[in-house]
Amino acid sequence: MSAKQQRKGRGGELELSRILQAAGFPVQPGQAVSFGAVPDLVGLPGVHVEVKRVERLNVENAMDQAARDAERFGDGVPCVFHRKNRRPWLVTMMLDDWLDMYGMKGGDNNDDSDGKSADGAAALPDQGND
Repeated sequence: MSAKQQRKGRGGELELSRILQAAGFPVQPGQAVSFGAVPDLVGLPGVHVEVKRVERLNVENAMDQAARDAERFGDGVPCVFHRKNRRPWLVTMMLDDWLDMYGMKGGDNNDDSDGKSADGAAALPDQGND
């Protein structure tokens, strides 16, 4: 990894930490150029944060890295926070983990089912907004 790539990655970690802190989350960036010795960000309860600030992200590889690191650090579900230049931040995580966070665990979601009910309508949980 070039020095320019390292600076861009570190800049992404600092930028994201400021955004999350402004939203009230007690996160702190990891060490600069730690090469995986510490998480990118710490302090987001139940979430392992992997930060990627690149133009071309291989999402599967990034999630694999986040999953390995989440297991190693034991700090929560693996999530990749990523953005390109002049684009907003995105968050990628496993659907099962997202469902767990919202108490809607529905089983194995690694299949190709379309998530629709028998009548073809999207099967969404009742959110109690009536």
